[in-house]
Amino acid sequence: MPEQLPDRLRRHLAARRFFPEPGPAVVAVSGGADSLALLDLFAGLAAELGLALVVAHADHGIQSGSAAVAELVLRTARDRYGLEAVIGTLGLGAGASETRARTARYRFLREVQAERGAAYLLTAHHADDQIETVLLRLLRGSAPLGLAGVPSRGPRGLVRPLLPFRRAELLRHVEARGLEHVEDPANRDPRHLRSWVRTVLLPSVVERLGADAPDAFLEVARHALEERWAWDAVLDRLPGLDLRVAEGRFDVARDVLSGYDKCLAGRALRAASTRAGIALTPRAATRLARFAGGAPSGRRLELGCGVRAEVAFGRVRVERGESDVASGRESLALCGEAGAGDFGRFRVEWRGEAAPPRLERAAWTSWFAARPAALRSWDEGDRLRPIGGTGRRKVSRLLMEAKVPRGQRAGYPVLVGADGEVVWVPGVCRGAAALPAAGEKAVRVDVAIL
Repeated sequence: MPEQLPDRLRRHLAARRFFPEPGPAVVAVSGGADSLALLDLFAGLAAELGLALVVAHADHGIQSGSAAVAELVLRTARDRYGLEAVIGTLGLGAGASETRARTARYRFLREVQAERGAAYLLTAHHADDQIETVLLRLLRGSAPLGLAGVPSRGPRGLVRPLLPFRRAELLRHVEARGLEHVEDPANRDPRHLRSWVRTVLLPSVVERLGADAPDAFLEVARHALEERWAWDAVLDRLPGLDLRVAEGRFDVARDVLSGYDKCLAGRALRAASTRAGIALTPRAATRLARFAGGAPSGRRLELGCGVRAEVAFGRVRVERGESDVASGRESLALCGEAGAGDFGRFRVEWRGEAAPPRLERAAWTSWFAARPAALRSWDEGDRLRPIGGTGRRKVSRLLMEAKVPRGQRAGYPVLVGADGEVVWVPGVCRGAAALPAAGEKAVRVDVAIL
């Protein structure tokens, strides 16, 4: 007789030791079959795991029936399992992007986790999610580290305990248990890239290569994860590198690193950054290796996404977050192919998109030939070379001419490139730098007042 899903999950949890200490755990429940399977399975295991469960549901306010889904989750948690359910009404509106929804959802989940003093946050990511993630990253040209997919553990107690299990078996479990569930229409909407992979691309792969074909992407993830582990082990065996790691920073012996082949140097730096919890892209690692070999002592290098490097006293030191703190400025790094975030009273979103024939000078949306580095507060000395203009203008003057109220100017954002040059004052003036050609693949950035 095949082993039942609860027993397989119990064996998986014991092998991975996800919950070494008892305590409160937040269970993220969307109302879909996957998250209800997560809730049902852990409601049955909570006592033996020593977990006190709290259900959290984010009502994004994107779909018209979202309040009814929230009520379903609340009723199921309370009446079936006797659990408290916390409902977050996010009110994002019908036009909200997937990225914005995800950012707002995780902000809410982390707030619930903090309020309840929960050591763990559980989400229902499963093997089919992993397949889609690996395929998406392949399409985007990800490095091997990215092809490892989403990890089973994340920062601050994030746990994804269902990664070994397939969507179909979770659905069978929910149906066998008689649990009412809903499906978000966006999950089947091919306008969203992940939904297109799920509903168009993967079915085509299955039709051509057979039902087991998607398992190959899980193999890719396994191989990539093994490579990550191998490189982590190699770090301690590279003679003379003298790696020193702390959370958010690391440093290595400069002379030894400079003597490595450039590919080995870049790969060792990426492995070290992973151990330190820093996101260092292959391109940034190549820049850093070149910088380490030639920069004079005391020189610093901004690597993007809040990561800075410095050479001093025979060491190459890399750390995140120091540049914003040192400058005293609020800053939001624009990392990855797409993303979103809040900057004071402003909301910023970015993604890849073909550039239009003409860019508006004073718009709240603009396109850039290369991804800008960050949105930050303007400085008194900031200047901008306007699109279609001559010379460089002081940002303070541009804000005044745009009739931005004096009381709102202090926190007004500017977008800066990788070299620190101001390239855009949103809603005020687009700079002449990083202009893409019409139809060229570019980075679209939208800024809105919250």
